[in-house]
Amino acid sequence: MKTTRKRYTGEFKARVALEAIRGDLTLAELAAKHGIHPTMIATWKRQAIAGMAATFSGATEAAKAAGDTEIEKLYAKIGQLVVERDFLSKGFAR
Repeated sequence: MKTTRKRYTGEFKARVALEAIRGDLTLAELAAKHGIHPTMIATWKRQAIAGMAATFSGATEAAKAAGDTEIEKLYAKIGQLVVERDFLSKGFAR
């Protein structure tokens, strides 16, 4: 019998990480409450804190702008390759 790994939604992870950041309960208590391993909660907490830092530093906006520039370059390259393909297909058709 094959067992599959349990997958948690982003909303659930965020809620548990926020509880861990608040510190009202220990990681062991949170793990018992939600039925997951304390190491997983610690990882989600660490990821949440890193994500918050990136949000306030503006790193996500810079990454998005760089991604948009890269997409424009790729579209230009695709256009160039289509023109070359069409040109070469006309030459072979003769």
